[in-house]
Parts: sequence; C-alpha cells; structure tokens
Amino acid sequence: MKIIVTGSDGQLASDLIPALQVARFATVGVDVEDLDITDRDKVLDFVKDAKPALIINCAAYTLVDKAEIEKDKAFKVNSDGAINLALAAKKAGAPLIHVSTDFVFDGEKNIPYTEKDPVNPLSVYGSSKLKGEAGVADALIEHMIVRTSWLYGTSGHNFVKTILRYASEREFLRVVYDQTGGPTWTENLSDAIVKMVKTYNEDNRLDYGVYHYSNEGVASWYDFAVAVIELAVEAGINIRCKRVEPILTTEYPTPAKRPTYSVLDKRKVKNTFGIAIPHWRASLKEMIKNYYGGIHE
Repeated sequence: MKIIVTGSDGQLASDLIPALQVARFATVGVDVEDLDITDRDKVLDFVKDAKPALIINCAAYTLVDKAEIEKDKAFKVNSDGAINLALAAKKAGAPLIHVSTDFVFDGEKNIPYTEKDPVNPLSVYGSSKLKGEAGVADALIEHMIVRTSWLYGTSGHNFVKTILRYASEREFLRVVYDQTGGPTWTENLSDAIVKMVKTYNEDNRLDYGVYHYSNEGVASWYDFAVAVIELAVEAGINIRCKRVEPILTTEYPTPAKRPTYSVLDKRKVKNTFGIAIPHWRASLKEMIKNYYGGIHE
C-alpha cells in the first residue's frame, strides 16, 4: 500500500515515516520543497500522478505566537492546504488522516475533552487548525482527524529541547504552572497512526471521524519542565539548572492565548484500535535515555 506523508521534515513525520517503512508500507514523504500544499493545482496533479492508497497530512504552520501576526500564512497552510489534500484524496479515491491539535478548545473544562465537546479556539493557530478540520470533513467523507497535544520529539523545535538547552545554560528557570495538558511523544503518536493504517490495510476500511491521542496522564508546563530536568540528570546529561520556579500565565504573557486546560479523552481511539497508550513520564524517560547522551539542538 502506497502512502503519501506531508510535512516530512517536521518532528512528527520524522518519526512516522520510518515507522511506516518498518511496517512495510511504501511511503513517500514530501515537504514544502517537494510539494506546496497551499497550491491546489500542484497538489491535485501530484496526488493524481502518485496514485496513493492513503494520505497522511502532518504538514502544519505551528508557530503559535507568530501566527497572531502571520494570520494569512497560518490559514493558508492549516486550512487551505488541508482542504487541498482532502480534495486530491477524494479524486484519488484515497482516505486522508489529518493531524490536528488541542488548541481547537478554549480550556474552560476541568475534565478531559472528548471528540464531541464544543470547540472554541482562542488563537489564530487554533482557529486555522479548526477551519482545516471542518474543510477536510466537508470535502471528504473518508477522513480521520487525529487531535494531539504538546508534541515533542528529537526533530524540530519543541518544549523538551528548549528546556534541555536552557537547563544546560542557566541555574534558574521560571515556567508556567496554570496551563495543563498532555505531553505527547511523537514516536508514540506515530505508532498509534501506524496501527490505524494497519487496520485500514487489513480491513480495507477506517472508522472515520475525529480521534484524540496524547500520552496518558496530566501535567502543567512546570511539571513537564521539572520532569525533563530530573530525567536528564538521571540520564547523565550535563545540567546546570538547580531550581525551577512555577509562575502564572499572567507573569509570562504571550501574543497567543493558550487553553488553560486541554487534556484529551482517549477512550475512543483506545477502544476502536486497541491502542495501549504509555504514560507521558515513561515516554519522556525513554526518549531522553535513548536519544540524549548530551544536549542536542
């Protein structure tokens, strides 16, 4: 089965493509240099020529704060690009798996968000991703939208790499503790998507719709930072930081407003695909132990 994966240079696709290849799927990874997903004609032509059995969209504009200024660019990639892929998938007779975000929620709940909960993004980034979700659903029946949260991996820029860098340079860090979510390792999400793809390959069907996936457990950014430092020290990484101070969001203002609570309910994806989801701290420990014998950037 031939699969196209967009956003091939991004942190999720960097783990997903090898995982698909290990599972013996013929996988074609493309990034913006190979295919600009905002160009509808080029997307339609590319997919027509490639003849994929499935498309997975990992391409996204993810600069949350910068999106408040670059609104047009965010919507062009996260909405128009996603819709272009859905239209191309429809013409090719292929399903589309589209990766989305917890930022479609406003964070007003205090229990995990289900796939049926009302959406209300607070930022340009969240709004652009939500519009992409809606556009995909309108354009293509055969779609799956996978919302995830707080992604980190060994590729690209993310919170774990930033904390490791700062903790190696500074003795003191201040991190927000009144925003709560679910840290998610890209390798775990990749494994879950591979399981979905295997189900489609074996049964020639997917249970279409919206799914939530993040690692189990709950953390604030402060909890997450403390765990990164503790596990880095345990792994023998050179860390200077001696103290992490919890601060309020109001003490660290950002251009984009974040949901204060965005924990995702994963019962649907676990029950549908039989996926066992590791706890975020166990995954973080494995990631740091396996990949960080020193500070990488």
